Amino acid sequence: MKERYVLGLDFGSDSVRALVVNTDTGEELASGVSYYKRWLEGKYCDPAINQFRHHPQDYLDSMTEAVNIALGECGAEVRERVVGIGVDTTGSTPCAVNEDGVALALLDEYRENPNAMFILWKDHTAVKEAAEINTRAWTWGGEDYTKYVGGVYSSEWFWAKILHILRIDEEIREAAFSWVELCDWIPAVLTGNIEPLSMKRSRCAAGHKAMWHEEWGGLPSEDFLTGLDPLLAGLRDRLYEKTYTSEEKAGSLTAEWAEKLGLPEGIAVAVGAFDAHMGAVGAGIGEKTIVKIMGTSTCDIMIAPYEVIDNKLIRGICGQVDGSVMPGVVGLEAGQSGFGDVYAWFRNILSWPLEAILPEMEGIDKELKEKIIRETRERILVKLSEEAEKLSIEETGLLALDWLNGRRTPFADQTLKGAIIGLKLGTSAPAVFRALVEATAFGARAINDQFINEGVPIEQVIATGGISQKNAFVMQVTADVLNMPIKVAASEQTCALGAGIFAAVAAGVYDSIEEGIEKMATGYSRTYYPDEERARKYQEVYEKYLKLGEDLTPHLQKI
Repeated sequence: MKERYVLGLDFGSDSVRALVVNTDTGEELASGVSYYKRWLEGKYCDPAINQFRHHPQDYLDSMTEAVNIALGECGAEVRERVVGIGVDTTGSTPCAVNEDGVALALLDEYRENPNAMFILWKDHTAVKEAAEINTRAWTWGGEDYTKYVGGVYSSEWFWAKILHILRIDEEIREAAFSWVELCDWIPAVLTGNIEPLSMKRSRCAAGHKAMWHEEWGGLPSEDFLTGLDPLLAGLRDRLYEKTYTSEEKAGSLTAEWAEKLGLPEGIAVAVGAFDAHMGAVGAGIGEKTIVKIMGTSTCDIMIAPYEVIDNKLIRGICGQVDGSVMPGVVGLEAGQSGFGDVYAWFRNILSWPLEAILPEMEGIDKELKEKIIRETRERILVKLSEEAEKLSIEETGLLALDWLNGRRTPFADQTLKGAIIGLKLGTSAPAVFRALVEATAFGARAINDQFINEGVPIEQVIATGGISQKNAFVMQVTADVLNMPIKVAASEQTCALGAGIFAAVAAGVYDSIEEGIEKMATGYSRTYYPDEERARKYQEVYEKYLKLGEDLTPHLQKI
């Protein structure tokens, strides 16, 4: 039989990645990356109020460009043998659509309205609404709809974001017939079925972010929602009841998109899911394994058999959902709202004179100024890592909290802020950086401990994402703090690879995700082993981190 190929599409915070994968071997033939043009210009975002929006046209344009870049590296024969497409996206990233399923920002009258766009996962404008959802769920006397999402609903998720937009924008409120997650919308577009009531909705997105569960017949009840706010009246009936796991077909590629992407018409398009969940599959997830997708934030994914979960409610995480990672097991999600973003914040602080003063200096031509700014920014974190690595654990005298973008897990709280204590006049930039790296590692440890304390054992750690590939210092500190080896996935595109595995099953190449993982999942490029002495010292510092967080939480919530 001739070789067959699949296409994995990974919609990230900054770009779309397209990956062409051989279904027989998992070999990655070619990839393409396209950065969102409007996003790069800073449009529709206001970091001061934690507003981050993506224009839907950015997704369509970048998807087309990325796929054609990737397939452009392959011959016509490969294009003709692509049998399926898998899609993963960030989440929760919902958008308002009209009755025909058109994302409102694609209509002329709403083209420049941020509230008509996809609300990115890290948008925290709905903190107030999340708090109200929690209060009602815990006190209304009916079902506690947060019990399968760790017991706390987050401002990063579906209902909080929707309610916030309905409250602040009457125009969008009147125009919005329904709402759709990005991981549902992309497959719907590719298959030509964007009608809100008939498109296939992702089990992953619904269970982890929209409080969907079979126990109460789908989404939270109308009584619960209207009691939260009458603006939600009737919306439940305009969403969905049934959800689908991602080895199933969302539909077949339309002639229009086949032509745009240079692919065969009618090939399978799998039901979408979130990037971390598909990335865990691409990384070869198994039982008692936590897969850490380490980038701007982290997503931590586990799977557990039904007998391990039994009737347990895993508190403080981002959900336990049957089939959200793969069919036949319960998917567990946790994560940190800021990881690489914490380091990027410190880089931006140090770069401020470059941006504010250097352009105004005379005697240096514009091209040289731009070169200095660009190359300095590119090298800051590399140099900080080199110098921070030379410092001993005790030498910095600093202790930091990693909640600069709020806390996702354990127990989501986006009102929290970061902190650094122990600063003195002799504190250096590498010392501050080391404290920040240690803080993010302590945040990772807190997630592991939460799972373990809730009865979900962890025997293996797999890391994937940009940080795991690029920063050995961060990875070694994390291994020392976790006091566990960390295997680094060999593929730099595990999310897209995972999407490709789902595409292969949806296309009928394999009968199960387990079979697809065996044939296609990545191996490991490196393992970081903890140092016994450093691990012992970090245990003491970690306990101080926990105590500091406990003591400062009431103050950080009010700032």
